[in-house]
Amino acid sequence: MINDPSARRPVEDARPFVVRPVGEDQWEIVAWLWQCFRQDLAPVVSGLPYADGRYQTRGLAAFPTPDGAGYLAWRPHPNTGQDAPIGFALVDGLASERRTLAALWVAPVVRREGVGLQLALDVIARHPGPWAVAFQHENNNAGIFWRRVADAAFGRGRWREDVRPIPGRAELPPDHWIETV
Repeated sequence: MINDPSARRPVEDARPFVVRPVGEDQWEIVAWLWQCFRQDLAPVVSGLPYADGRYQTRGLAAFPTPDGAGYLAWRPHPNTGQDAPIGFALVDGLASERRTLAALWVAPVVRREGVGLQLALDVIARHPGPWAVAFQHENNNAGIFWRRVADAAFGRGRWREDVRPIPGRAELPPDHWIETV
C-alpha cells in the first residue's frame, strides 16, 4: 500500500489497491477509461462509436467541477510494477442535497475480485449524505451489483428502488434508481 494521505485502503481484498481523487493532470486517464466504460454499456444502450471512433463523452464533460469529483483505483501493473488504473468512479451532486454515482467502471480482469464493490463503498464513504445511483433496465448485472452496494453502504431497508422514464427518450425502457431513504 502506498503511503498517501489522500488514498483510502479498500475494505478487504487479497490483492490490495488504493483509491485516490483524480489529479488535475489525470483527467486524460479517466477519458481513456471512459471509452472502456461506454463500450461496456454499448450493448445495453445500443451505442455505437461516433465518426471519430470514440463513444459519446457527454457525461464526462461535466467533470471536474465544484459539484463533481472523480476517483481512480490504482494497483501495480503486473508487467511493470508501476501504478496502473484498474477502475474509476465519478460523483456529482456534491454541492447539492443528494450525491449521485454518475459512473463507475472496473477493468474486466479484476471484476471478480470485489474491486467494484470496494471502489463504490470507498467513494460513498468519502461523501456522507443522501445518495442515488441509476442503472439501465436491461442491465441485469448492474441491478444485482448496485443492490449489493446499497445493502453494504446503507443497510437493508435503508434504500429504495424506483423505475423512472428517461427524460426525452420515451422509446427506451425506464432506468432504475436506487436512493437512500
